[in-house]
Amino acid sequence: MVIEMGLVLAACSSNSELSQAKTQTMNTYVSNEISTLDSSKYGDTTSSEVLQNSMEGLYRFDKNNKAILAGATSVKHSKDQRVYTFDLRKNAKWSNGDTVTATDYVTAWRRTVDPKNSSLDSDSYAIIKNGTKITQGKAPVNSLGIKALGKYKLQITLAYPIPYLPEILEGAQFYPQNTKLVKKLGPKYGTSSKNLVYNGPFTVTGWTGSNLKWVYKKNPNYWNKKDIALNKVNVQVVQTPSTGVNLFRSGQLDYAGLTSDFVKQYEKNPNFHTRITPTNGYLSFNIKKKVTGNVHIRRAISQAIDKQQLVKTILHQGKAANGIVASDFITDQSTGKDYRQDAGDLVTYNPKNARKEWNLGKKELGKEKINLELLTSDVDDSKRVGEFIQSNLMKNLPGLNLTVKSIPLKSRLANTTNHNYDFVFGTWQPSYEDPLDFLTVGGLFNLQPDYHNDNFWHQIDMAKTTYATNPKKRLQALINAENQLIKKDAFAAPLYQAGVSYLLNKKVTGFQLSPYGNVAYYWNVKIK
Repeated sequence: MVIEMGLVLAACSSNSELSQAKTQTMNTYVSNEISTLDSSKYGDTTSSEVLQNSMEGLYRFDKNNKAILAGATSVKHSKDQRVYTFDLRKNAKWSNGDTVTATDYVTAWRRTVDPKNSSLDSDSYAIIKNGTKITQGKAPVNSLGIKALGKYKLQITLAYPIPYLPEILEGAQFYPQNTKLVKKLGPKYGTSSKNLVYNGPFTVTGWTGSNLKWVYKKNPNYWNKKDIALNKVNVQVVQTPSTGVNLFRSGQLDYAGLTSDFVKQYEKNPNFHTRITPTNGYLSFNIKKKVTGNVHIRRAISQAIDKQQLVKTILHQGKAANGIVASDFITDQSTGKDYRQDAGDLVTYNPKNARKEWNLGKKELGKEKINLELLTSDVDDSKRVGEFIQSNLMKNLPGLNLTVKSIPLKSRLANTTNHNYDFVFGTWQPSYEDPLDFLTVGGLFNLQPDYHNDNFWHQIDMAKTTYATNPKKRLQALINAENQLIKKDAFAAPLYQAGVSYLLNKKVTGFQLSPYGNVAYYWNVKIK
């Protein structure tokens, strides 16, 4: 009876897969609900994923996650690399049949920087001429460095030359918006799938503004529709990893993400996939506190954590990090090598040297016993990382009493903003492929107001301006800045690069995650 039942289930599964292949339908998930489909107002990963599958900007990532022209067909730039002129694709249309024009880009970008819209991504426009002044209310919105030179010609003026511009402009915050619809809907724009039109591979249907299921449908007006195999993607919100795994095992999902709890369990499963991402796991210190304000204490902590063991026994995915800039992510223009290879290992596990720095710190502070508190979020993985760090540090640094305080993420962020911490564990995902993002944002709490090393900021300024068009000198300035920040001053301590693991139906081909490992792309997917 059991065997017969198994045969029936196998037949049902086979029939289901045949149906999926015939109709080119995929069933997938996201871990959180959509906040908005207004590209000027979103600030969450789920909304970004939906926008990236249904909209298209000047650039798009190809199957190798390299930024290529998409909404534009060609681009030219001025000699000083500050003025870019794009020829837009004349066959690009919105899902309602309207033509995508240069004015649609101007409309969208101005809405995003307009202070009255309180965009969570307006800081991305610091790279565009007058972007920062406008978001601060110090310049009119129409002074932003973007102009429609014609129906299909767009000019962008940058605040300074940017070697990584294509990767930035691929982001959802730089997508166009249908000007007529924006004017018609006003504040209702993007509040449901019906209050939007789409210019990307798929349209979105079934999202009312609050429900937990929606559908991507192949966009019949997309200029490259012939290369889109999927006709339909059914998406549902699954917030609990175990639920996602169970839905995958029962054939109700074709893709399910795995947390570290499940990696060991499924790593030998034929449907298992894993990759390393540029997302950082790191420690950031409060240099305004007396103890963590001591550079020797910070250096000691940075070198007293066995990062290889952390990855192996706690996370089960990813790899140890010895610099704050991720490896295998940024290829330098001047050398053709990975940036991390050029910059080298800055902070490795070295308990002997850690104790030497620790003793120097204790001597300067006049203390034999030191009490510290490590702040983490209350997510299971974060708590386990915190406990591992606690064990390592108390073993390797004599006289240290370390407590771990795990609180909700929102509270953790508030505490760090208010300097209510000794040091904090966090994770951070980059926005674009350049060391500057890691060195000046990077989840580095209170870097701008607290860290006043003249050499660091000089090197950063040179990389942004004087050396912006000189790749060799720019690289050296960035390496100098990272050495100052991480090795010499230990403002932060790199721990690991996060891994991302998931289960994927073997019938699914062409599935890819963004270069940052957080967004699923469906435009190259085909069901066998």
